[in-house]
Amino acid sequence: MIIMEKKVTIEDLYTFCKKEGFIFRSSEIYGGLSGFWDFGPLGTELLNNIRKNWWDYFVHGKNNIVGMEASIISHPKTWKASGHVQNFSDVAVVCKKCKKATKIDKNEVGKAKCDCGGEYDVKGTFNLMFKTQVGPLEGTEAYLRGETAQAMFMNFKLIQQTSRKNLPFGIAQIGRCFRNEIAPRDFLFRSREFHIGELEFFINFEETKCDILEKKHTSLKLRLLDAKTQVAGKDKLTETTIGEMLKDGKLEEWHAYWLAEQILWFRSIGLEEIKIREHMKDELSHYSSATFDIDYEYAFGSKEIAGIANRGQYDLSQHQRESNQKMDVFDEKYKNRLVPKVIEPTFGIERVFLAILTKAYQFDEKRNNVVLRIPPKLAPVKASIFPIVKKPEYEALANEIVSDLRKEYNISYDISGSIGRRYSRNDEIGTPYCITIDEDSPKKKDVTIRDRDSTKQIRVKIKDLKETVRQLINGEIEFEKAGKIVETRVKEE
Repeated sequence: MIIMEKKVTIEDLYTFCKKEGFIFRSSEIYGGLSGFWDFGPLGTELLNNIRKNWWDYFVHGKNNIVGMEASIISHPKTWKASGHVQNFSDVAVVCKKCKKATKIDKNEVGKAKCDCGGEYDVKGTFNLMFKTQVGPLEGTEAYLRGETAQAMFMNFKLIQQTSRKNLPFGIAQIGRCFRNEIAPRDFLFRSREFHIGELEFFINFEETKCDILEKKHTSLKLRLLDAKTQVAGKDKLTETTIGEMLKDGKLEEWHAYWLAEQILWFRSIGLEEIKIREHMKDELSHYSSATFDIDYEYAFGSKEIAGIANRGQYDLSQHQRESNQKMDVFDEKYKNRLVPKVIEPTFGIERVFLAILTKAYQFDEKRNNVVLRIPPKLAPVKASIFPIVKKPEYEALANEIVSDLRKEYNISYDISGSIGRRYSRNDEIGTPYCITIDEDSPKKKDVTIRDRDSTKQIRVKIKDLKETVRQLINGEIEFEKAGKIVETRVKEE
């Protein structure tokens, strides 16, 4: 098998996503609207699979996390308390040399330069919140949310009471957010409408030990760009572990636990290439004692895909002050009333989507087509069913298999073109397994399963098919051990 090592460009990805029905420009018939994207049939399936995998890992897989779904618009005082009205802004700049318009952070003014080497001309500071009006005629000015976090802070006490949770515990949410970006760019990476997955984990400030921090967390190896290195103007990565970061005093135990869990989740979906960047002191928000970015190497460079911050008691204290509602709770363990501190892991879901596609997209010279090597559990279509013989009895058997598998998975049924062409179509959209009903299937009650990545094939009894597919998708069994290896007579096209 020959795989081209040529690095995929962001233009390649956009063209591919449009061609295959993953992503379209929003309102394309009118020329599109900058910063907004529509997910097509395959893109919707992949996005939903990422969200479900995230939810299963961080909510259903934990004893101390519950979920919520908040409205996109909340009381205007929400954003006054959070600081978004006053401080949620970027600096608009234009390169004096190449005239490219973009944005920079406030702390980068006078320091940052354009990719072409030119200096920036500052055009002003702009708030990123989208304004709207609630109610007809003289309505109330409100905002589309810029993040999902604030609803979890506002509902903290209600959820703590109704869920009967003691500290420490967390609230999770995945939802749409809106930011009126100065310069949307890099396809899905910087948009004006997007999904964020966030956890707000509430801890007693006396809780210095994390009782679920295990060896798998402390021994976790990672690549770190620390603050000291950045201050020195360098970008050399250091190989370290979560345990060593703890010893160096870079973060607290609960912070370390959730950073490790973020890394473990990324690795579980095949994104092992991430690196961690520690925020420098002049980058830290005034309420944060430690913040880390999790970066991924995209086609346009190493950029943030997720992050984690120790937010202290800031958010709950701000809402308590603005609303005149008590945000303190009683902690049974320490027998005290307090406003908890917060550890916040956050994920850009579209950025995860883009990273999955960036890594999965490969051109196979032998097959002469794209092979989208998406992890099976995230693949938009889990399997495609092919009857080779176009006769009623074979198609009836194929339809029975489709109906059975569709109870659990998104399955396609393909009878158009040669078998080789059908394989190619499914390789290009990331379908991990193709199931063929051939001339022997009605008599022997078995089928052939072809593996997308290796093109190897196995023979499996129809009665065992659903369980075999389940084990393959979940990575519980190696392909070669899932059935009898067979030699194919079909030429890959």
